[in-house]
Amino acid sequence: QYFFNSRKIYEQIGNYEGLISSLTNISKFYLENNLKDSALYFAKTAYDLAQSYNYLETLIRVYDAYYRALKAANKPAQALQAYEKYIEMRDSLKNIENEKTAFKQQIQYEFEKQKAVREKEFEKQIAVKQQQAEKQKIISYSVSLILILIAIFSALVWNRLKVTQKQKQIIETQKQVVERKNSEILDSINYAKRLQEAILPSQATLQRILPEHFLMFRPKDIVSGDFYWIEEKGDEVFLAVADCTGHGVPGAMVSVVCANALNRIVNEFEITSPAQILDKAREIIIRTFTKQGEKDVKDGMDISLIKFNRKTLQACWSGANNPLWIIRNGQIIEYKPDRQPVGQYVKMQPFNEHEIQLMNGDAFYLFSDGYQDQFGGPKGRKFKAKSIKTILLSHQDKSTREQYQILLRTFEEWKGEGEQTDDVTVIGVRV
Repeated sequence: QYFFNSRKIYEQIGNYEGLISSLTNISKFYLENNLKDSALYFAKTAYDLAQSYNYLETLIRVYDAYYRALKAANKPAQALQAYEKYIEMRDSLKNIENEKTAFKQQIQYEFEKQKAVREKEFEKQIAVKQQQAEKQKIISYSVSLILILIAIFSALVWNRLKVTQKQKQIIETQKQVVERKNSEILDSINYAKRLQEAILPSQATLQRILPEHFLMFRPKDIVSGDFYWIEEKGDEVFLAVADCTGHGVPGAMVSVVCANALNRIVNEFEITSPAQILDKAREIIIRTFTKQGEKDVKDGMDISLIKFNRKTLQACWSGANNPLWIIRNGQIIEYKPDRQPVGQYVKMQPFNEHEIQLMNGDAFYLFSDGYQDQFGGPKGRKFKAKSIKTILLSHQDKSTREQYQILLRTFEEWKGEGEQTDDVTVIGVRV
């Protein structure tokens, strides 16, 4: 009620800065009480009104409230725009403050400089008087000379102490700036992680489509260059594990482009052949990453893509550098991929497609190369694909959940205290 009353008063007296602040406070109040629509309404009202006035600190609070209201209302694209504007305005305020600080430091420097000049002039005057006193009394001259030396030494020590303190303050300020920037970068990467998680299929979706499966997804950094993808068309299921160029934020950016390409190909172009899907994906990816006049852009992905019918168990598979493993009756059947990525390549050929008749009880596995390329163990070597095959064959009688736990535990024990080498993605499905 206080905020509504203040809003009314500010409207009557024409205090728009106060009015904007009241609208922002009302939005925050509604957001704290989970009234998302009301929060968004008042945040939007404050945002629209603030565009006409240049109250910098008030604008920062408005953009922050508007971003939080949009985020709560599940509008990620608008929320991201508001958040970027908030960061921009906040940085502008910080720049102003930094300029003020620099001005104060300049004034202080000029003061110290003038002080030093006055001290030198004073010292000269003392020297002249000492020279005059020397004629009168040698003893007085000696005493005065000693006092002068002491004064000079003290001045030097004091001046050095001041310089050291100033340098310490500068270093501390720079440290705080670096820490703040690192925090802002980390916040941005965490937000990118939430956006990437929104693109990936949820665990509920995977469980509904694939009742017996496991997913091991371990990014090397906060965000991943690996991604997994699933789509269903009637009784047919499309499932893929892809490893995009790079890891971290660059890899995640490439993964968004590649995942979007797969969605367009299946839903917009209505292509259902795995090999043709990869051919079309290569075309889209090259067109996306290649600017006019540039032909050496190598961004793309390695992928293992399978399509299977849940009723007939008829399957088709195509792979780019990543294979397909099927375990049947205690034996591994391996389907070799084409030795080319989905992207720009020296010798690009149409992708091959393998027709497969799955059987009840079969288990198939799609994966990136992160698990097998992990360094570790007593000699610091790669884990290798052969070791993964041994684990899967040894525990084929176990449930998919138990297989996941065994793979995860083995990976952690092999890696030990070392750094994770690459993004890791493994999907196992039992039919």
